[in-house]
Amino acid sequence: MGYIKVDPLVSLMMVEKVPDSTYEMIGGLDKQIKEIKEVIELPVKHPELFEALGIAQPKGVLLYGPPGTGKTLLARAVAHHTECTFIRVSGSELVQKFIGEGARMVRELFVMAREHAPSIIFMDEIDSIGSSRVEGSSGGDSEVQRTMLELLNQLDGFEATKNIKVIMATNRIDILDPALLRPGECILCCVEMLLI
Repeated sequence: MGYIKVDPLVSLMMVEKVPDSTYEMIGGLDKQIKEIKEVIELPVKHPELFEALGIAQPKGVLLYGPPGTGKTLLARAVAHHTECTFIRVSGSELVQKFIGEGARMVRELFVMAREHAPSIIFMDEIDSIGSSRVEGSSGGDSEVQRTMLELLNQLDGFEATKNIKVIMATNRIDILDPALLRPGECILCCVEMLLI
């Protein structure tokens, strides 16, 4: 497993050339594996199918479900099977106390993803920067909102055909901003915990 040298600016991000996780390591998520293969793996491996049909590739997927249900493992497995560079960052690491720092880190994240394409950006705890916006928020809240707006800008600004896919994960889908859930942004994939 090869690791890539990362700019100190984005040193909080975990970058792997190709993770060693596989679909065979994931139990009980057959439906979700099928969905993520259609949304992430198929466009990366066979972009010509989308071109032939004249449809836009999905930009990414939002995995949601309780903690410990396999969201991270699923993201690592799809990166393994697509042979993509896996860039992992926690949303809480993007929350910065200085104005503009979080947004700058999001921009740098996408620059790094383009440099190491094909790549998958895995953003865990997306709810920490992607919660619903409210009017009259404090300075800290407005910095979090700036970070989310930069994420939305990057999602809207990059072409899905550039072999960069975004997988976001949360256990609090109920508090996410509607802009992250709008059609065309990301496909939702519920990772439910199976009770035995």
